[in-house]
Amino acid sequence: MKIGNIKLMSGVLAMTLVTGTLTGCMDEIEVTQVATEGQVSGSTTATEALVQAMPASFNSVDNGLLNTNNWHGAFGYGSQMYQRDLMTGDLALVGDHSSHFNSFSRNQNLGEDYIFAGYVWSYYYGFILTSNNVISGVDPETATSAQLGYLGAGYAFRAFCYLDLARMLEFLPNDIFPDGKNSDGKVVTNLTVPIVEAGMSEEDARNNPRATRQEMYDFILGDLDKAEEYIVNIQSTNGKTLPDLACVYGLKARLYMWVEDYANAEKYARLAINTATVSPMTENDCLNITTGFNDISKWMWGATQNSESRTVTSGIVNWTSWVSNQTTFGYTGFGTNMYNYIDLSMYNRISDTDFRKKEFVAPAGSALEGENLYLPGQEGAIPEYAALKFRPNEGNADDYMTGAAASVPIMRVEEMYFIEAEAAAHQSADRGKQLVESFMTTYRDPEYTCNVSSTDDVVEEIVFQKRVELWGEGQTFFDIKRLNYSVTRAYDGSLFEPLSRYNTNGRPAWMNIVITRNEMMNNYALEGYNNPDPSEKYTVQ
Repeated sequence: MKIGNIKLMSGVLAMTLVTGTLTGCMDEIEVTQVATEGQVSGSTTATEALVQAMPASFNSVDNGLLNTNNWHGAFGYGSQMYQRDLMTGDLALVGDHSSHFNSFSRNQNLGEDYIFAGYVWSYYYGFILTSNNVISGVDPETATSAQLGYLGAGYAFRAFCYLDLARMLEFLPNDIFPDGKNSDGKVVTNLTVPIVEAGMSEEDARNNPRATRQEMYDFILGDLDKAEEYIVNIQSTNGKTLPDLACVYGLKARLYMWVEDYANAEKYARLAINTATVSPMTENDCLNITTGFNDISKWMWGATQNSESRTVTSGIVNWTSWVSNQTTFGYTGFGTNMYNYIDLSMYNRISDTDFRKKEFVAPAGSALEGENLYLPGQEGAIPEYAALKFRPNEGNADDYMTGAAASVPIMRVEEMYFIEAEAAAHQSADRGKQLVESFMTTYRDPEYTCNVSSTDDVVEEIVFQKRVELWGEGQTFFDIKRLNYSVTRAYDGSLFEPLSRYNTNGRPAWMNIVITRNEMMNNYALEGYNNPDPSEKYTVQ
């Protein structure tokens, strides 16, 4: 699916997207209806209206894609999470209708001319625009306490978006492009994305180069420092759809892991744990057939959909339609022939005494056969190794108005425990072992023991347990890319569909997301500085 023109310049201008071939195209959309700064600064209510546009961006059916030729992959932040997981070796999507997403797992059509890179760009910079509207609309010198809280949320959301974008688009050397050179002969190693601040002019946007890793780190840290200062004034998180101080600490922990500042990563992960109002999910929380991984009250931060959300009223262009294997209304699930599977080698490595293994259908004859919990009438109808993790809302598999009105996890306190353990392990393998063993035996597997001792092996073990914990939640991509881990999908018994069976030597080239051609055309500072196109650079095995 190729794309036409995006008049965006990194979120500064109104967006106009027109596409042509393959499976779909984008309608026009203009992001111009915002309050003036004077209107916002004089009204807490006006500020709140702009603030609510930020969590609403989590659930947007973006850029009118639903109405144009049926590309049904544009359902907001959940789509970004799903795309990232499909680019790892942990989640296999197999079935007839996987064409909406199989470019991500097959390493096809990921260049600058295709909608897949274009959607990443337009989604995040549209989200950044809503954050900039809040930031530009609140003067901290004259703001009310409530407005200061909202300003903190604006900075946190913007940092959240840039941290994702930077980690997705930063070029890191790999087995296909080890020297960091693109087709123009430019070395793009450690270049991220252009930084757009509130009030940036069109002229500056048209000459806005990719920030270096250091420049982006400094910018994000500056946003998070402001968020930390102001967000203590927030009066309500609206049911955890807005971030609080614990979430800001969690974002700092993610940021410090990205730049390998392990002492600070450990510090802020612990601050997040101590400040959070939730504890790790229990076995019942995780496996419950009506509330399993659709209940925002169990998390630090989440996205919530209701019966009026466009993602829900679309019927099939939503998180639940794609990630839950138990719906009858979705693309994947009961009554279809398309399912999300856990990688077989990953499943086999999970201990039988770890209750998280029950989030996936146990094979016949195994120790866990008969231990899975199913919605009524579905036992025996969902294939082995398929995921049961994400339940439809209220356990309703048939009515999308109810079943798809689910929450999506944005940040869970469990992630902070694993960041703390990994960060500690980089500094002291023994301390990392102690932390992961403490978490696992307390919350996941009473018989767990970390049986390795070297720093690299302890780190890998902690990251593996984190991958199990956050399977399907869009975080594994960042760890694989950061740690230069290989993706292995081709082996005897692999559950991945044949055209996705690639084995890499270190981080995959496809984890360096390219910049969409439309941005390259409208921002001349980017000319010659795109990431090299990774599409079809590996041989299926």
